Amino acid sequence: MKNTFKRKLLMAGVVLAGSLTVVSCKESFLEVPATGQLDETQLQTLKGADGVLISVYSQLNGRFNRMASASNWVWGSIRGGDANKGTDPGDYSEINPIQRYEYLASQVVISDNWNGLYEGIARANLVLKLVGNIEASTDADKATKLRIESEARFLRAHYYFQLKRNFGDTPYADQTVDYGTGIEKIANNVDLWPKIEADFKYAYDNLTETQSAAGRANKWAAASYLAKVYMHQKKYAAAKTLFDAIIAGGKTANGKKYGLVPRYADVFKASNDNNEESVFAIQQAANTGSVNNASPEFDLNFPYNTGPNGPGNCCGFFQPSFELANSFRTTGGLPLLDGSYNSAANELKTDMGLETKDAFTPDAGPLDPRIDHSIGRRGIPYLDWMDFPGKDWIRNQPNGGPYAPKKFAYYKSDRGSLQDNSSWTPGYSAINFPIIRYADVLLMAAEAEVEAGSLEQARTYVNMVRTRAANTAGFVMKTDGTKAANYVINTYASAWTDQATARNAVRMERKLELSGEGHRFYDLVRWGVAATELNKYLAYESTKLPGALGKATFTAGKNELLPIPQAQIDLIGKDILKQNSGY
Repeated sequence: MKNTFKRKLLMAGVVLAGSLTVVSCKESFLEVPATGQLDETQLQTLKGADGVLISVYSQLNGRFNRMASASNWVWGSIRGGDANKGTDPGDYSEINPIQRYEYLASQVVISDNWNGLYEGIARANLVLKLVGNIEASTDADKATKLRIESEARFLRAHYYFQLKRNFGDTPYADQTVDYGTGIEKIANNVDLWPKIEADFKYAYDNLTETQSAAGRANKWAAASYLAKVYMHQKKYAAAKTLFDAIIAGGKTANGKKYGLVPRYADVFKASNDNNEESVFAIQQAANTGSVNNASPEFDLNFPYNTGPNGPGNCCGFFQPSFELANSFRTTGGLPLLDGSYNSAANELKTDMGLETKDAFTPDAGPLDPRIDHSIGRRGIPYLDWMDFPGKDWIRNQPNGGPYAPKKFAYYKSDRGSLQDNSSWTPGYSAINFPIIRYADVLLMAAEAEVEAGSLEQARTYVNMVRTRAANTAGFVMKTDGTKAANYVINTYASAWTDQATARNAVRMERKLELSGEGHRFYDLVRWGVAATELNKYLAYESTKLPGALGKATFTAGKNELLPIPQAQIDLIGKDILKQNSGY
């Protein structure tokens, strides 16, 4: 939006810095339009409401609040064991206790997540309030009004879904709440799931299949998100019905039939944004005159020092874990479902403790090729830059390990076009972030089929994902045209007859396919295995990084949720805003 707006909204003690100021006075003769601001009456047109709707979309990546981004790189991936915080212990040190499951209600990063998500809700509610007061006389205006309302409800559901997964039940407010008196004391004693379901269901029922812009939510994005909400509640039959419809006839917002892009790496290329695999994504753009239109949360998550960003640039965060890298080991082309990938016989050879000048030969054992699209590791080409040199691109090996993130790094060939140089670091890019992509849908569908007892249908969906991963045209190659590593991957050829084994295979496939995309922690929690799996992860990873993770533990019944920010409880009252168990 061209205009700069400011708005402050107080809810359950939360001051939400928003994008709009609503000016209201009882004495009409005192009403003087403020320069550089719009009041509510000026926005009560379809064009005005649609403009405010853009601000709701813009909050998806947190904008000025990276901890509220839907990428969930801290909340879903670091907490899920996909990655360590990495970098240096003193840089963004507030993430250190997050990766150790030592959350504090006073932590700024936790408040940032809370505030940023409620900012999105406040913006969505304002859109709904505006559009509710607009009279639509023509059929075209009625259709536009319904679209705006449906998109706003879709986005509101997204923000509440994020809150629900991170904090449990939080204060619920819709567009009917009046904040004119200042602080609205709303308790967190209402189950958010029905509210979230209702908004996504409304969007699914009323949005069209195609949209005027690829980034807008459509009918199938709403169906996918609603099915995901059902999965979190173990409503497998309801989710399966939606997945069947999506797989049979779902289309992207610009009308493409959903499918898997042929090469895995192309999912994460800015030049291939809004492809047939994109169900709903954060839209990013570079070199638009404002770096805020580029990806604001991954500027930290690039190789350090002499890496792609150039000497002295940022920042070395989000280093993939040893445990994740080991998970890509294969036997007979299939993953090691028994967890033996962390054993001495199967763990990957790394350059931990070696200088870049020291000789090193990469691991020669069989690996799933997705490892080298997901993890930067010594001796393997890093996109189109050069072979990853090891320690020279790592800020602090003893704190984060030998690996660097790779999925959302920009290509050397994209510099200056799909990458933005207008800020303090060149780490901003135009790579969209996929909140939901089709591979995620297929694997959730496979999970629903397993729970329904349809094991062979589940195997079909998993094999679709693995077939794409096995496309040799998508393997990482050396400059001499040979494979960069010993890639050995096959589909599941034998029938699935045991539900427990099938369930394990689907869950492992989600870990491999979606690593670093913010899903892992939430998957472990909804499966009810977070404590078991994360304590096993900590037991292994802490042997590699004792300074960062030594003596860390995950406490069942507590660490599944973040604490409600203490500042909110202090402001609204502990008798109204109840703290989560264990804090």
